[in-house]
Amino acid sequence: MTWLRAFGEVVRSGLTLEETRLEPLLALRTAAGVAIVIGLALWLVSPAYAASAALGAYSAGGATFQRTWRPRKVIALGAGAGLALSTFVGYLAAGRLVTFLPLLAVWAFAAGMAWAVGSTAGIVAATTVGSMLVTITLPTSVGRALEHAGVIALGGVAQAVLILLFPIRRWGAHRDALADALAAVADYARRLRHDPTAPFDPEPLMRARDAAAVTPSQARTRPPVLHGPRGLAERIRPVVAALADPDVGAPAEGPGRDRARELLDAAADVLDAAARSIRRGTPAEVPPGSADVLRVDEKHEVLEGPARQTAERLVELLGEAVEIAGSGGARGKTPTLHGPAAAQFLVRPTMFRLVPVVVRAVRCELRRDSPVLRHAVRLAAVATLGYLIAARLPLGHGYWAPIASVMVMRPDFHRTYARAVARLAGTLAGVALATGMVRALGPDAHVFGALTVVAAGLSYTLIRTGYAYSQCFTAAYVVFLLGMGGQAWEQTVPERVVLTLLGGALAMLAYVVFPAWETPRLPGRLADWLAANGRYAAAVLRSYAEPTREHRADMRRALLASREARAAWQEAYDRARQEPVRPRGLTSREAEEAQEALKGFGRAAMLMESHVPRDDSRFVPEAERLAEALEADTAQAAVDVREHRNPDWGRVEEALHAWEGAAAGDRSPVVRRGAELQKRALEDLATAVSRTPLERDVGSAREEQRVRAAVEAEGDDQDPRPGVGDGVGDGERPASWSGK
Repeated sequence: MTWLRAFGEVVRSGLTLEETRLEPLLALRTAAGVAIVIGLALWLVSPAYAASAALGAYSAGGATFQRTWRPRKVIALGAGAGLALSTFVGYLAAGRLVTFLPLLAVWAFAAGMAWAVGSTAGIVAATTVGSMLVTITLPTSVGRALEHAGVIALGGVAQAVLILLFPIRRWGAHRDALADALAAVADYARRLRHDPTAPFDPEPLMRARDAAAVTPSQARTRPPVLHGPRGLAERIRPVVAALADPDVGAPAEGPGRDRARELLDAAADVLDAAARSIRRGTPAEVPPGSADVLRVDEKHEVLEGPARQTAERLVELLGEAVEIAGSGGARGKTPTLHGPAAAQFLVRPTMFRLVPVVVRAVRCELRRDSPVLRHAVRLAAVATLGYLIAARLPLGHGYWAPIASVMVMRPDFHRTYARAVARLAGTLAGVALATGMVRALGPDAHVFGALTVVAAGLSYTLIRTGYAYSQCFTAAYVVFLLGMGGQAWEQTVPERVVLTLLGGALAMLAYVVFPAWETPRLPGRLADWLAANGRYAAAVLRSYAEPTREHRADMRRALLASREARAAWQEAYDRARQEPVRPRGLTSREAEEAQEALKGFGRAAMLMESHVPRDDSRFVPEAERLAEALEADTAQAAVDVREHRNPDWGRVEEALHAWEGAAAGDRSPVVRRGAELQKRALEDLATAVSRTPLERDVGSAREEQRVRAAVEAEGDDQDPRPGVGDGVGDGERPASWSGK
């Protein structure tokens, strides 16, 4: 992708209005917290203290809107404490550049490294840098600095108390995550009716698993309905896929296919009813027609063999889902869950026990090629440079430049640039709106305080609809806040615009000077995904070779690792497609074809997982040899992909040939057919990433033709030279391996 085209995508993304569900009650409660601390500070102390209190309450309230599974009151308290600490420490070093600049650099670097823990930690840590830059101008002594820090922390306490006294949709985010997982499987079942090899994105299941991890105190108050349905969704997904697949399930045509479509449609209805029940906390009724379809008639059932076994298993699992849908999560009506769904809850560490986890996460990112480390270095450099430049300009409030840089910078290129554009656009609109209101109403601290609360409420309301729109009211909030403190709008408005533009430009320039491109790392991400998929496939085969509880546990762990590797690849792949960087190691077509091949490889393993035998079932000894061959070949192929060598599947071919001559292989047609599908997917992967010297020349020519065709189709006047096109994945989507 060229820089011009990448910047066009950045502008479009930064100004896009995201369609998401608004949460006006949460915004109202959080704005009330801002109003309470501002009102008390204006009444009891002074406008300067009111500004500090508003900063703490506003930032702590904004932190509670981040996507996290911890209680919001804990997030509010943690944000308030961090803001207070940064304010006091910043004041101790303020006054001389020789002491403040090193502190600012270290603090900004630590805020950047907080992204190793997660996006919520990174965003909250960035707000503490902004607090340090703003509030060091308010106190005049160490005692006053302590007072301002206490007032800021009080803002966080006020938000936490409101959350405790006025809970809104308790466990709402957890309910939504679990309901989304069930709804995703329902949608998957409907798509399988028309496309038996339809893809499935495991992200909703991963998010539901993350939401299911709770602390011991949370586990004591968690609604009973949130305990087990996630495991139910996990078990239903491979079953519906196996039923729909013509290779291991229902026939491609005829009465069997019609019966499979009926079952899939009924399964979708039941899962949707369960999702609604969990989301709303009320009983939901399954349509009578769907319940009738889920009765397997021993005499008139048209499905046979593995397809019939799968249908019976699906009906059994959907019976549990019907029980969930009918209970509505009411106390005393908790459904009894069986199998893995009834396992012990996933443990999330408490805030104090999180310290060693954070230390390990940060230590893992302390390497030269880490995007998080590079982000921390950029953040520290830009914060100090922006502060120095703004201090030399004939403008007041120079801290706005480094604040703009710190708040828009992210570890990846696209989000950094998109947020910079969005912040500038939102700031221009917000200061224009606030300026008109200030001129019309005149200077009045109490009026400005009321306008500050209104602007904060609107900013909270739009916080998830797009950064530009939320930033518009954030900019107005700052203008009103400074007006409340006695600052003239004639000074604050032009300063805010110019310094925001400077800060955004520094943030964008920093990524050009010290980037962390994902495009060169794509071969490594692909190799990780291949190796993880190989371990998962081998674990499934070992469950056939020796069906024990330990092997099923290994299979589950391998599946989760495979999902994590796939998510890492998908994130890197999506970022690389938006980067103005030439492909390195993998062209766009190769990356797309390799991705499709690995999806097919994982899907074949999932189909086999749906028929894994129970503990008392007979063994399939040939599966052990194939498992060893798959694990060894995929591990070696991962090394080959990283080093740009052609992968080889010699061990897998030998194991399959040996299986063909074994009479016992016919006892398990599903696993035998699944192994063949996996071999086909591996061959497709080898075709995608293997190139001889002659094929490299041909591949370059094909890449040039593909870019030219894409440009002509889009009416773009981009120069279609080799390497000018998208870094990854802008070519025509190849056919799935399973459809070949």
